[in-house]
Amino acid sequence: MSVPAYAQEWSYRVRPGDNLWDLSARHLRPDVDWRRLQRLNRVDDPYRLPPGSLLRFPVSWLRIEPAKATLVALRGQVRAQVSARGDVAAASEGLRLGIGGWIETGAGASATLEFADGSRLLLMANSRIVFDRLSTYGRTGMVDTRMRLQRGRATNRVIPARGPASRYIIETPSATSSVRGTHFRVSAGENEEPAATEVLEGKVQVDGSQGAGVLLRPGYGSIARAGAATSAPVPLLPAPTLDAARSRLDALPLTLAWARTDGAVAYRVEVVRDDAPEVQLFEARTQDTQLRIPALPAGRHRVLLHAIAGNGLGGSDAQHVFELAALPPPLTIRPLDGETLYAPRPRFEWTLSPGAADTLLQLADDPGFERLRAETAVSGTRYRAAQDLPPGRYYWRVAARDAAGRGGAYGDALPFDVSDAPPDPGLQPPQAEQGQLTLRWKDAAPGQRFQVQIARKRDFAQPLLDREVDTPQVSLDRPGGGRWYVRVRPIEDDGYAGPYGPVQEIRLPCRVCYAGAGALVLLLVL
Repeated sequence: MSVPAYAQEWSYRVRPGDNLWDLSARHLRPDVDWRRLQRLNRVDDPYRLPPGSLLRFPVSWLRIEPAKATLVALRGQVRAQVSARGDVAAASEGLRLGIGGWIETGAGASATLEFADGSRLLLMANSRIVFDRLSTYGRTGMVDTRMRLQRGRATNRVIPARGPASRYIIETPSATSSVRGTHFRVSAGENEEPAATEVLEGKVQVDGSQGAGVLLRPGYGSIARAGAATSAPVPLLPAPTLDAARSRLDALPLTLAWARTDGAVAYRVEVVRDDAPEVQLFEARTQDTQLRIPALPAGRHRVLLHAIAGNGLGGSDAQHVFELAALPPPLTIRPLDGETLYAPRPRFEWTLSPGAADTLLQLADDPGFERLRAETAVSGTRYRAAQDLPPGRYYWRVAARDAAGRGGAYGDALPFDVSDAPPDPGLQPPQAEQGQLTLRWKDAAPGQRFQVQIARKRDFAQPLLDREVDTPQVSLDRPGGGRWYVRVRPIEDDGYAGPYGPVQEIRLPCRVCYAGAGALVLLLVL
């Protein structure tokens, strides 16, 4: 008796304990009788199947079941409709989408989808994809995944096919990409640009609306316009060369720099999770050869960089793995949010984060920290500005760093103002008692000392008194009567002497008028 031949067959290797009834119930459609499988495979005893032997299953006999695509990660604004009749709503992790459903991303957003066989698709910003078929062939491991990328871009990492019926197909308005295990990028074409397919690993069959399709191998791409044939394979631009000297990837904000690539009109930078490269954390396009990445979560990440050619095809990726420490930012103490300081070289204070080896401090002219005044690592919890700051508004922030030099996230940026107005020490009216003159002013900060000067002339060239004191007061033998000038400046516990406060005038009566205690005249000299 001849054995019928089928266009597609799935083969199963028998395991100990298998029998024909169980295998039929597990894999065949309900309308396919197990005896047909027995006849096809010439099985004499359905109770005893030799372990290791192969059974043939025609694909047309296999059970087909609906599958779901699962949203495993998202960033930014993502909307979805789980089925053709479902409601449109904001998407969330764990959302399951079926046939007729769709998902779309907004500006600066991304979504990562996982299909029944473990294949993953990363939908980039401003993109939309519709699911036309999501099904599995019983428990065979074969899946049929077909979708339409209506706009935007997507990166795909497809599990190798587990049988002849496995399909992974993406249609764009002008081309169809079919794969059976590969890593590739596809774009729908925007602003009159053609659709593009770029193969990084494996092979991809691309079919346009006109003419024969092309088979793309790693390092090649093709473009297709609506109503036109798919282009012949085009070599992708090589991966850019990262510039380690100009790059900084150990602490936020990150700086990535690279050498210019011949033939490139732009570059695309992505940051993904190292253990799940289909989960995107950051993405940007630039024409420059340097990019600043302001914020990322803690963890082990991978930066991907590729050049974009004039034909729209993205090139091969340069990759670099880096790690950001999971350290909370230190708590700031001084300057306070919005505080006005009267010292041109202010001191910054903060707490040391648990597990931190030191602290990274940034001082800038702008809240985006594009114009840095200072950037330094400090082993303690204090830092004095190295140079005088002109009057104006500034911003500062701190981040913790571990013993390996990996920096955590920066805390909030705090504004403060530097004023060139002399600080008012709060000098009180002088007190005269028992031949002594006592001057007092406002309370001192912890560890603060003061320098006090008294002179006949306001230039203080020949002071009667020039003394440093540990408390906010000073006493001296009563000077002669008439007009005297006083000024006070603080000295911090690190030795930094701030500017003098405003010069103040004291008018003292003649000495014979000192007989009793009493307040004397204090005038502010402007």
